Amino acid sequence: MLLAIDWSIVGIKAGQFILSFSILIVLHELGHFLPAKWFKCRVEKFYLFFNPWFSLAKKQKGETEYGLGWIPLGGYVKISGMVDESMDKEQMKLPPQPWEFRSKPAWQRLIIMLGGVFVNVILAIVIFIFITWVWGDKYVPVSNLKYGVYADSLGRKIGVQDGDKIIAVAGVEVEKVGTVGSEIIMNEATSITIERNNEKIELDLPVGFIKQLNENRLGGFTYVRTPMIVDSVLNNAKIVKGTIQKGDQLISFNGKPIEFSTDLLNDGTDLKEKTIGLNFLRNSSDTITAEIYFDKKGDSKILYQSIGDVLGTQHTTYSFLQAIPAGFERCWQTLAKYVRNLKQLFTSNEVRVRDSLGSVISIGGIFPGVWDWQGFWTLTAVFSIILAFMNVLPIPALDGGHALFTLSEMITGKKPSDKFMEYAQTVGMVLLLGLMAYALGLDIWRLFK
Repeated sequence: MLLAIDWSIVGIKAGQFILSFSILIVLHELGHFLPAKWFKCRVEKFYLFFNPWFSLAKKQKGETEYGLGWIPLGGYVKISGMVDESMDKEQMKLPPQPWEFRSKPAWQRLIIMLGGVFVNVILAIVIFIFITWVWGDKYVPVSNLKYGVYADSLGRKIGVQDGDKIIAVAGVEVEKVGTVGSEIIMNEATSITIERNNEKIELDLPVGFIKQLNENRLGGFTYVRTPMIVDSVLNNAKIVKGTIQKGDQLISFNGKPIEFSTDLLNDGTDLKEKTIGLNFLRNSSDTITAEIYFDKKGDSKILYQSIGDVLGTQHTTYSFLQAIPAGFERCWQTLAKYVRNLKQLFTSNEVRVRDSLGSVISIGGIFPGVWDWQGFWTLTAVFSIILAFMNVLPIPALDGGHALFTLSEMITGKKPSDKFMEYAQTVGMVLLLGLMAYALGLDIWRLFK
């Protein structure tokens, strides 16, 4: 199994993941660090990643030790007199000092605790604004699907046929290609509308369909059909026989007729270090025969046009002023979708925790296999707003748990004891570590499955 993994792609995904989360963690912790310094708290440590037993790098500057840990699961600032993940009980046994967190007024402690969440929200909004301004909104409209879709096993199960076009989910029109599966899950749809031979047909989704779709990570349903048209031939491509030009359309692969890219799905041919015969249609009239060597990764070094190139895209551009409200709206929509999906874990019979939960392995796998700045910043913005929401939940060991206790103190005038805070922190950390271990176990199980 390990030999089948393309480690170069894994490296690119891992690099994007580490950079993205480093940005999020540093800025989140800065959201705690700055107000702590403003309110004259002593900050003992500022760390990117966790550092049990040792640090990869560290430097003392003033009263604060800045460092880089070796476990890329988060980061932290250690503020004097605060019950946190460091669980420094010895410090808490001593009398409170003026520079300690526990000596500050409740309103100051609340600002310090919610500073990270505030920074993550602002970061997400700013990134969405700049993404909208720089790249706009570009997508393939469903109306452009002139070749329809390929129906895989799940699609055929509910009556979808090759060439159909899915135009609505639960009666709501679908605008963008690639959103049908997620719309079905988020809306727990019981039907979809397809267009077949210019006729609209409603197909019912049976009980268990959403569960299977979610378990498959949206796979096995339908895929867009497009002709395979050569975009470019890389310099390191090995053409043993014949010639290949930009614009040539693949019509035969290893003796198998090819009309659409989906005709190669589930082909099963072992291409590694083999020379394969291909036929192309050139200028819509001439048939060209070529023999291509596929390397040890099964790559021919021939690039084909993307779905957008073949079908055409809708591209909306924004001025900077227009991008501001659009960025706010995109941020809000992202948060609303996440909250709705989270709610489904507790209310839906078909959306199960074990199919939806994932660890750093799943998160890292979301990043594209090539370095794409638009995709990178989009995912960073999405994760930033999710991180803000998760941290504000009233769970001990999270910012929201500390904020809840502080709010209770401000309302009742009674401050929780240090011993109570230690117990709450311990319970919260056990819960979070248990959840992280469970998610990691699920990802490992999926890899072997």
